[in-house]
Amino acid sequence: MLGLGIAAQASGSLLVSTPVYLIPLLHLQRGVPLAQAGALASAPTIGMVLTLVVWGALADRYGERWVIAGGQALTATFALAAMAVHGFVPLALLLGLGGASAASTSAASGRVVVGWFPRWRRGLAMGLRQISQPLGVAVAALVVPPLASRFGVGGPLLVAGIVLGVLAVGCAFGIRNPPRPASAGGAADGARGLSRPNPYRQDAFLARIHLVSAFLVLPQFTLSTFGLVWLVAGLGWNQTAAGLVIGISQLIGALGRIGVGTLSDRAGGRVRVLRWVAVSGVAVMGLLALTGFLHWSAAGAAMLVIATTVSVADNGLAFTSVAEAAGPAWSGKALGIQNTGQFVAASAVGPGVGALIAAVGYPLAFALVALAPLVSIPFVPAHDAVAPGGLLS
Repeated sequence: MLGLGIAAQASGSLLVSTPVYLIPLLHLQRGVPLAQAGALASAPTIGMVLTLVVWGALADRYGERWVIAGGQALTATFALAAMAVHGFVPLALLLGLGGASAASTSAASGRVVVGWFPRWRRGLAMGLRQISQPLGVAVAALVVPPLASRFGVGGPLLVAGIVLGVLAVGCAFGIRNPPRPASAGGAADGARGLSRPNPYRQDAFLARIHLVSAFLVLPQFTLSTFGLVWLVAGLGWNQTAAGLVIGISQLIGALGRIGVGTLSDRAGGRVRVLRWVAVSGVAVMGLLALTGFLHWSAAGAAMLVIATTVSVADNGLAFTSVAEAAGPAWSGKALGIQNTGQFVAASAVGPGVGALIAAVGYPLAFALVALAPLVSIPFVPAHDAVAPGGLLS
């Protein structure tokens, strides 16, 4: 089930990342303004923002299995439909609907991990689950540019649609909803009672994690959206070599998520490691900006790999913290809110950072993005919070 969850979210990430790696085709070959191409890249993310909490509530109410499988099937449908349209607006609309459907896996697959793994193994398990996003981005970086160059926009969308359809069937047969603790009345939480009080009214822990994650996602999406085009347009790399660098950076980032998750298990806490990641994010974005100012090609590519690895390391830590603090009756909605905050921030990266790059250039833009993890540090909670009772304690 962990493997299916990883593959399912990776396939959704492949679709969400596809327009990002169409930017070289649209901007460098067809002359589409960078801000407009970035807006298209943000369309799936905007769709995810609108539906994450809804999918989470459905997972709380009806379970994870059909939320994941049904969302995969819808995403495949919209990906294949996008192949047949022409024009910026219809393509953006269908990509947005695809992102809205792909949000199902983001909200529900984390619940599968939290429900089936004990707390002392959950950091590793969630780290493994969190490799799905960089894995999907890595596949997109490797396959979208050559497919788009040869077959146009429709080629990558066809591949994504087929993969999503296959995994929808696999998840329908292979995923089982985890057991849920019984409420005082004997019914399983989430099936009927949802008896636990609203965790957002108890303290500010969840709100602080959401805020920190929204800040920390800005470097991640800046690098995943503009890293490839920076290598090509800013440092003179060819698209194939640049795509390979991005793919390697995402794969190393995936391994980094596993390592950070394991570290949090051994350290006995999530937020302490989360603070280390935030501090490291400031340093690596600053060094990346420096290599850009100095126009160091090889060093810039190496620093891009390092910065990408650090920028994705916080996701599993924050995700696990949210699920543990919210408890089984609230984790779907809380994870939906967590992802919503991240994707609201991420949606601004395409047009916002694209316009910033156009105004001040890549190096200074990277330096300004380094302010986001710096601002996040004071908001990291001092201690973990774990919901009492049930599978989460």
